[in-house]
Amino acid sequence: MAVSESVRGDTSESAGTGAAHEGILRRQSARESAARTYARALPIVPVRARGLTIEGADGSRYLDCLSGAGTLALGHNHPVVLEAIRKVLDSGAPLHVLDLATPVKDAFITELFRTLPPGLADNARVQFCGPAGTDAVEAAFKLVRAATGRTGILAFSGAYHGMTAGALEASGGAYDVRVARLPYPQDYRCPFGVGGQHGAELAARWTESVLDDPKSGVRHPAGMILEPVQGEGGVIPAPDEWMRRMRQITADRAIPLIADEVQTGVGRTGSFWAVEHSGVTPDVMVLSKAIGGSLPLAVIVYRGDLDAWQPGAHAGTFRGNQLAMAAGMATLAYVRENRLAERAADLGTRMLDQLRVLAAEFDCIGDVRGRGLMIGVEVVEPEAEPLRERERERERERERERERLAGLAGEGGVLADPDWRGGVSDLAVPGDSAGPGRPRGAGVEVGGPVGPGSARPAGGRPTGVTPADRAAGAAAAAMQSSQDHHPRPAAPELAVAIQRECLRRGLIVELGGRHSSVVRLLPPLTISDEQATAVLDRLADAVAAVSRNHPGHDRLRRPQPGQQRRADRAQSTNRADRAGRGDHADRADEAG
Repeated sequence: MAVSESVRGDTSESAGTGAAHEGILRRQSARESAARTYARALPIVPVRARGLTIEGADGSRYLDCLSGAGTLALGHNHPVVLEAIRKVLDSGAPLHVLDLATPVKDAFITELFRTLPPGLADNARVQFCGPAGTDAVEAAFKLVRAATGRTGILAFSGAYHGMTAGALEASGGAYDVRVARLPYPQDYRCPFGVGGQHGAELAARWTESVLDDPKSGVRHPAGMILEPVQGEGGVIPAPDEWMRRMRQITADRAIPLIADEVQTGVGRTGSFWAVEHSGVTPDVMVLSKAIGGSLPLAVIVYRGDLDAWQPGAHAGTFRGNQLAMAAGMATLAYVRENRLAERAADLGTRMLDQLRVLAAEFDCIGDVRGRGLMIGVEVVEPEAEPLRERERERERERERERERLAGLAGEGGVLADPDWRGGVSDLAVPGDSAGPGRPRGAGVEVGGPVGPGSARPAGGRPTGVTPADRAAGAAAAAMQSSQDHHPRPAAPELAVAIQRECLRRGLIVELGGRHSSVVRLLPPLTISDEQATAVLDRLADAVAAVSRNHPGHDRLRRPQPGQQRRADRAQSTNRADRAGRGDHADRADEAG
């Protein structure tokens, strides 16, 4: 029995709360705009919350792994946050002061600067913006344009930087833009089809080419903006080496580097700021969400020599939110003093390991990835062939070309043209096939430059195999190995079903990614081991339920020889005991 069901009774009181719950949802649907998002997928009415737990108006209780889209670093209503807010309220201090100096603001800036990456804090400036991350992104763009006298911005595919005009232009879904789009490295859906270090290197080289080619169509830009982990883009951590390359590329060309840490900051990824994993110090940092301690607050922090603004160049009525600064200062200090970033790194690694075990069991999970407590599970079509039809057609074309060239090459089966561009499969001789563990074309003679040691048959074609030939063949075989993996198509419908089943079991999760097919976990940094187990149990049960109900459910599960299936285990497991564990996690959360 799900926790959300186990706390409900059949009393008239529960019936009354249920009616109130439904009435509020009906009025929301009738009165709020069609642009609402989370409310569509999560038809709940929160009335109380603490830590990881939310209680709805109908009495249902949930473990919240949405955390206000990452805003709640310490969870709901943490005691240190409430105390900081009460202290300001009880002091009689002004709550709204525009950009005037106050003791609360001074304390917030002091604590913020204490946490900044080395190399930035000593010469930093801070600008308080409108109370949302998107306004801070706009401020960052204004800043670098004013400082450089240039206008263009470099951004990355899959990015999300907010919903205002400039921020949208730099986000992945924009079309009519003044922003140059660059490839963001990722393993599972690598834009170059290779992934790993090679894919990241190709992405870096592409960036260099765009900047250095006078005919690329991209003028020297005012700045580059990137996310150290793409959150809404599908929880894709940037490789550390690629981050360092972007820092070097921008520094060498006098391009300010803007790090969007709106969602990744304040310990979320296992370091206080996500750029610290790579040792990169950006020129500008965009900060929001968790820095306000659950209240609206957004700032940019930047190098002092970029401070070329005129007075009033960027402003906002609510940039002096004293309650948010007090709550933010308390949150920053608590995360730092209690080493919650290190805790997030450790627990996140363990959760990722357990989710990869789940992925090995269910074929509808294509990838598990993340950093710290920023975790994504990509849901894919289990029935789809990994090799897409266009790839099959390309392979058929290559095979026809191989046969044609083999006829030209003579009986030796040696290719005549050393300048092959079709890929390693083109290196195979007729009849060569890839056996187990043997990439196609391995061991095949490859035509190369003609040298003094090269033997020639009567037709004048080289037959000798040089060390360079062997190296080329090995590299080509490695490339083929990387090309053998093709990700399955995204499955947004299955992801929605999993999200729905999670909610039925008392677990709130978000969906993200390019196709809204990534189940995202953003629990508060204060989550306990016991609560993490309850979260993973409920998610696993939700995936199993979707697997059982899917028309092709037999193909959603990967057979595991010698391993008892989850469905079999479920029959022998006391479900009430599982719900009891969840209730215990809730009680522990309330006690904390």
